Order: sequence, then structure tokens, then C-alpha cells
Amino acid sequence: MSVTTDQTTTRYAVGSLVHARGRDWVVLPESDATLLVLRPLGGGEDDIAGVLTDYEEVRPATFAPPSPTDLGDDRSARLLRDALRIGFRSTGGPFRCLAGLAVSPRPYQLVPLLLALRQETVRLLIADDVGIGKTVEAGLVAAEMLAQGSARGLTVLCPPSLATQWQQELSQKFGLDAELVLPGTVRRLERGLAGDESIFTRHPVTVVSTDFIKSESRRHEFLRAAPDLVIVDEAHGSVNDDNGRGSSGRTQRYRLLRDLADDDQRHLVLVTATPHSGNEGAFRNLIGLLDTDLAGVDLSSEQGRRALAQHLVQRRRADIRHYLQQETQFPKDRQIQERSYLLTPSHRDLFDDVLAYVRGQVQDTSGTKLEQRVRWWSALSLLRAMASSPAAAKATLATRSASALAESVRVADDLGRAEVLDLAEDEALDGADATPGAMTDGEPTSRGRRTLKQLQERAEALQARPQDDAKLALLVAEIKKLLKDKEAGDAGFHPIVFCRFIQTAHYVTDALRTAFPKAAVEVVTGELAADERSARVAELVERAGAGPKVLVATDCLSEGVNLQEDFQAVIHYDLAWNPTRHEQREGRVDRFGQPSDVVRALLLYGEDTGIDGIILDVLLRKHEAIRKDLGISVAVPPQSDQVLAALLEGVLMRGANHEQMTLDLGVMPQAKGLEDDWRSSAEEERKSRSRFAQATIHPEEVQAALDAARAAMGEPADVRSFVAGALRELGADVVTEDAKGMTVDIANTPVGLRDALRAKGTSITFSADLPAPKGAAVLQRTDPTVAGLARFILDGALDAQISDEQRPARRCGMIATHGVDQITTALLLRLRTHVTLPGRDGERTHVAEEAKIVAFSGSPTSPRWLDPDEVDQLMTALPDANVARDVAVNTMAAVLKAVPTLEPELVRVAHQVAEDLRSAHVTVRTAARGDRVGRLATHGLDVTPELPADLLGVYVFRPAGGVA
Repeated sequence: MSVTTDQTTTRYAVGSLVHARGRDWVVLPESDATLLVLRPLGGGEDDIAGVLTDYEEVRPATFAPPSPTDLGDDRSARLLRDALRIGFRSTGGPFRCLAGLAVSPRPYQLVPLLLALRQETVRLLIADDVGIGKTVEAGLVAAEMLAQGSARGLTVLCPPSLATQWQQELSQKFGLDAELVLPGTVRRLERGLAGDESIFTRHPVTVVSTDFIKSESRRHEFLRAAPDLVIVDEAHGSVNDDNGRGSSGRTQRYRLLRDLADDDQRHLVLVTATPHSGNEGAFRNLIGLLDTDLAGVDLSSEQGRRALAQHLVQRRRADIRHYLQQETQFPKDRQIQERSYLLTPSHRDLFDDVLAYVRGQVQDTSGTKLEQRVRWWSALSLLRAMASSPAAAKATLATRSASALAESVRVADDLGRAEVLDLAEDEALDGADATPGAMTDGEPTSRGRRTLKQLQERAEALQARPQDDAKLALLVAEIKKLLKDKEAGDAGFHPIVFCRFIQTAHYVTDALRTAFPKAAVEVVTGELAADERSARVAELVERAGAGPKVLVATDCLSEGVNLQEDFQAVIHYDLAWNPTRHEQREGRVDRFGQPSDVVRALLLYGEDTGIDGIILDVLLRKHEAIRKDLGISVAVPPQSDQVLAALLEGVLMRGANHEQMTLDLGVMPQAKGLEDDWRSSAEEERKSRSRFAQATIHPEEVQAALDAARAAMGEPADVRSFVAGALRELGADVVTEDAKGMTVDIANTPVGLRDALRAKGTSITFSADLPAPKGAAVLQRTDPTVAGLARFILDGALDAQISDEQRPARRCGMIATHGVDQITTALLLRLRTHVTLPGRDGERTHVAEEAKIVAFSGSPTSPRWLDPDEVDQLMTALPDANVARDVAVNTMAAVLKAVPTLEPELVRVAHQVAEDLRSAHVTVRTAARGDRVGRLATHGLDVTPELPADLLGVYVFRPAGGVA
């Protein structure tokens, strides 16, 4: 949390100490300008209080000097130092937001942040692969800009299905509480507004449905009041191609983004995993939102590539898996397998009769062209529903076709495609799982009406006999195998079963609950609101615990909800008629954070339905082949809808039975042309990724920024040694420990510690890194369990009233060691530095905290101060003998008495820390050509130490053989 100061009001840094109501308190992250949320030093969560600074006196507090009798040993000194560094939430280093986050960014995730900090007005396209963590990267940019004052507010524009996920990510990881602006929330938000106040001026952080806000009635109000920082997720869906073609929704979205981008003071961060996809015109429109000159620049030239590199970050998993010597674990293998089935006789009979009816509809040339197209789309709807399930077929036979409402052939085709096909540019996945209709405005004959009614009754009868459904039987058999397969761990693979239609999802769920009575089986469809979907999944996971669980879902869940922690397999019960949907489904489990090395994807298809064979050969197998050949997934070309419809029409216009529902796709010109265009697009995408690979931010620059941050907050290895050492000192038993983490028994630790750790039992598992097993803590400073331990250690050390058993860290110590040849004294300091940064509303000042050890040899009255390397070496010295307590107390009393004479050196150290911090800020914010350094210096960058420094600990090292 950032801290701002002006001439009249002091606002305190999170973690700093204040005095109010006669006692000292620690400032908590929930504090703001007028209300300080405080926890008493040494108190617990139940002792938290709020203090209104306008009505109660609050003043900065300093830690009292150490007492000579508050003696510890070498271990207690190290514990206090590490607790300070890990527990700080407002640290030094080059980034203002990093210490206060509840997420530890991977080194590669700092690249977009560094690129953004080099721009006066941030215009950034984050185009990393699916599953790398683009949300975290965009959130880091937003959190830093808000913390340093470069932005006053934030709006995230995204598809409605992603809104809840964004709200949760911003809150849980970045401490940003966002309001959802959706059709279902806008009236509530508007009721409390005054005069011409806008939702976006009342609420500084919002997550907004792009499709809701793009309409004419909403767009102008948003443009008037939109904040100065906007993140656009799935940005590729908001640009037209080079000829301006696209749906009306896409056109409206692009107009909105173009208007936002035309404000040259607005920060704009675009996020997408598919920026190019072979469409050069759409790609240029996309990058033109970053800088209008980019839309026309020669991207094949070195100058053009350099210009784009100032704004673009695009990396594959292979690029970042081992970035800066830190391993980022993704699943090593996505195993895609196909499983086929043959219809049972009763199902076969119904399918044949439906096929005969469908063919009759398609081959009927009576009526107008519009009526013929309506019959075509109605027939295709019924055929697709039949391939899904008897439940979907029954519903389709009883539902009116959307195309029947059309007044022209073009509108009928648009409505039909939207209802039946899985379009590449769906407005959203919400509502896409509704059953299509097969009924037209009425059959012209009573015989036709009777046929529809009979087919509906037969589908209903088949639905009541799931034992006659070979597809369902295959699903049950495959789930049994997955749940028993130990390659994903002792619990096997937990699958997500994706269905195309709501009725199919419920039909499958009922069958699976019968087949797996001991497993937790749940269903999520578009019938639920987005936030209810997440809640339903969470309930399933909690109910199942470590036991078997199966999630059945429609494509409403193929984006927007992270499922990789609890599921390792995807089953495509219904083949999607667009490979992008398959990629989205599989991307729910194949992403960063998946603990399993292997994820599975199963495609179920009917050998004798004809339809599935076309989808497999023309779309899905081609998509997988391209992905394997080029190492990237590329969206199917836009003409795939027309090609697919033409192929299906060719099938339906020939023959009279299912044996003839096949085509030699290898010689079909439509299929061949689609594959050629697709491979061309894939090659362009591959060239694009190679040509525009991030080269502006070099690894050594990221390493320098990372080193500066870790110098203030501690190395990852420090966290592990701190956690193990502190818990042992508090009576815990480290049961197991290896490179992957450790398990700790805390049964014999103080009750207050267990409260601080929020432990649910008598043991805690710590994972060395993400992804972590379910319920495990992570050995990172941002983990709540680690942070709770650091706070417990620090509070205990600073509050002498706490019992000795809860005070493993002490503020004084005397160590006899062979590591020194004369008495050497180490001082543990807490340094506070005021950092003033230029912002849109003027200068903004933050308070950074840093723990630092300085040391001198000899007498305090004539000290020789050690350089940093000598200090580091001193801190590795191990105790070799005991020191009598009276000797230690007398020595400590003499050192503490002489501390005032050391003040000039401590002041110098504080100024040096401030200068180093200033240099780190300038470095990460300076473009390669270096012309921002002067602007930063002259426009308000100022770093000054707060004096005097807090002396938290004094530790004397003496030669083990006696005093030299």
C-alpha cells in the first residue's frame, strides 16, 4: 500500500509504528487517508481497532532502544533480521507496489512492468501465450501505476464471462477492490450517484463488460468519465480486419477502443493471446491503438520492429520456462486422445429417421429462398442436437428456430450461424449453450407435424434409457480409467466434461451421479450467473476434498474460471465446431499453476454419425497438427463457417442412409482451400512471434531490477531458512524436508502462533514454489502463512511483555566465534525513506522501509566501519563458545550507551540507502536512450531519509578464544 504525505497530514506506511490511545500500534493495509486500521504491537486479529485521524491524536512512534538484558543468541539475531525483511509491506527497491502484493511475480512477469515504466503514457500490448499469466502482468502494471500516482483510477474491459475472475484477481492478488459494471449491477450502482456523478468517478476501480459499455447509450458516458488507466482483455475481439469487415458488435467495440486511445493522456494496456492470427489488417488496427503511426509502419524493417518493440511483449512458454535461472512449471505434456463409439440399434434407428427427415427438409425446393434457408438451419440444428444427446434432441424438436424470425436470407444466415455454429467471434460464451431450434413457422402438412411430434417422443423415450446410449457408456468407462490413473497423483485425473448444450450437461450429470456414487459430481451451465459458476466449482472442490470429483460444464466455463489447481483432464463430450473452443477448454487445466506434469484431453466422437467425422478431419485434427508443427495455436480462418456449412450441405444432399454420410475430404476444394489458408495464417503468426519477440527489455535489466527488489525484501532462500528456523525455535518439528518443500508439525507451538498462521490442524505443508498442492502454503514472503509467522516473530521481539516462549527473536546478543579476531558489533537498523514521484496530479510521496545491518570493529568510540562484503561475511560467522550472561549484559550496556556517538555514520548510511533507492527508481524507469533521467529529476523525483534510523538490534561478536 502506498503512502502519501502533504504539508498538513501525515499518512502512515503499512507496517509502520504509531502511538495512539496510550499504546503503540502497527498500521494495517486496510488503512486510508482518514481511517487508520491498527493492530496493537503483540496483539492478534481480535484486537484490531480503527482510529479516525481527524478526531484522535496519532503520532509516529519509534521503537524503544534495546535493553542489555534482552539477550539472545546467533539464531535469534538472524530471525529478527529476516522477520523484518519478510514482514515489511512498504519496502525499498525500485517498485512501490511489490511488497504489498499477495502474489510473488515470476521474473519474466516483470518485463511488461519495466516496459510500462519507461513510457510517459503507457501504451502496452501483452500478447503472451495462454496460461503464462497475462492477468498478473497487467495487474502488476496497474498496481504500480496506482501506487506511484501515475494513474488515478482503473477500468478493466473484458467479456462478461471474465468479469468475476478479474474482480477476484484484482482483490486477492493486488489489494484492489473493484466494482463490477454489468447489466445486472448497473442499476444498483447508479442509485447512489449524485447529480452528474458517474459510476466511474464514484468507484475508482471497476471491471466492465465490454459488450455492455460499447452500446451508444453507454459509450459516451463511459468516455466522459473513464479513468486514466484502462486494461482491455481479449483485445483481439475488438478490432476489424483491414477492410473494416466484422460483426456489428466487433465494430462497436473497436469504435470504443479507438475513442479511448485518441486521448493521448490515457494509459492503455491491451491483453490477448492471439494478436495476429494471420490477419495483417486486424493486427495493424490493434497496434494502431497503441500508436497511430504503428498502423502504417513497415514492420519488416528494423526501424518498424524497434518501434513496435517499445509497446509489445509476446512470448511462448518455451521463452520463459527457465527465465533468469528460475524454473516456471507448466505441464510437460498435453496428451490428446480420441475415443470412438457406435450408436446402439435403438439410437441408430432414431438417428436414421431424423436423418431422413433432415434430408427431406434440405432437399425440399418449395417456397421462397428465405424459407429454404430457414429449413436448412433448422435441419442442421436438429442434426447437431442428435449428435449431442437425446435430451438435446428432444429440446430442439420442441423449440422454434431462431432463423424462423428472419425477414431476409442474410439475417436468417446470421441467426442460424449464431445459433448452430461455434463462431470465432461470438459476442460472449454466455447464452451459447442454449439448445437450438428445429421448428419453423409450421409444417405445411399434418404428416410433417406428426413426424416432428413422433421424433420428439422417441427422443424422450431414449433419454429415459441411458443404458442404450453408447456415447454415455464410453464416457463412464473413460472417467473410470482417469480416476484410477496414478500419473496425475494418488487421486488420479479429475476431469472436466464439456458439453455443447445445457440439456446434455444435465443428462450427463444425472448419469455420472448414478455411475459414481462415491464421487462428487457437479454441473455448471449458462443458467448460472458468472459469480455463481465460480461458487459452484468451489463448493464441489470443498465437498470432494482429496476424493474423486467430476465437473460437467458447457462452454460458459471454458474461460474466466481457473480450474488448474483441482482438475487435470478435459473430456470433449461434444466436439466443438471451432478448434478455438477446444483450446479454451483445454486451457482451463493446461496452464501455470497446474501441479500435474501431465494433462489429458479426450475427444469422444461417433464413427457412424458422419457429422463428427467432418469436424474431426476438417477442423480439430488440422488444428492439432498445426499446433505440433509450429508450436503455437492459431485460430481457424474466418471462412471456416462457410466451408463447414458447404461440406455439411453436401453430405445432406446425397444418399439416403448413414453409410453415405461421408465425403472424400482430401479432394474437396473447400476443405483443401481452408487448410491452405489456415497454414498460411499459422506461418504468418509464427513469423510475427519471431519478428516481434521482446528485445527492448534485456534479461540483465530485469535481473538488475530483481536484485534491487530482493536486496530490500530478501532472497527466496531467506524465506525458507527463516520459516524452518523460526518454527523450530517455537517448538515445531520439521517432519519432512526436501527440495520440493517441507511438512511441519505445530502441535507443540504456542497457541498464539497457530492463530497467526491460521492453521486448520496440527501440521502445515510448505511448497518450495508454485504450483503448490491443495491446502499447502508456499515459501514466498507474500504467502499469508509466511507473513503471519514474520509478524509473530517481529511483534514478539519488540514487545518485552510477551512471554519468553513466544519470543524466539531477541534484540541483543553476544556471540563468541572464530569468525572474528577482535570485537565486532552489528547494528540492525530499520530505515524509512520518503520517495517523491511525479504523478498526473502532481508529486506523490511514499514511505519505503528497509532492514539493513551495519557493523564496526573495535571500540564504539573509535570504530572501523566494515564495508558491505565484510558485513556479509560477518553474518556467516557461527558461534563456537558460550558467553557468560553477566559479561554479555555489561558489554551490551556499554555499546548501547555509546550509540549516540555512532549517529553520524548511521545518518550517512540512511542517506546512502536513499541514494541507492533513487538510483534504482531512475534505472528501471529510464528508456534505452536515457532521455527520461533528466525529466524524472526535474519533475519531482526526490528521495530523502527519515532520521533518525530505528535501532532494532545490537549484536556483538567476540573472538572465541578471548578478547583481542
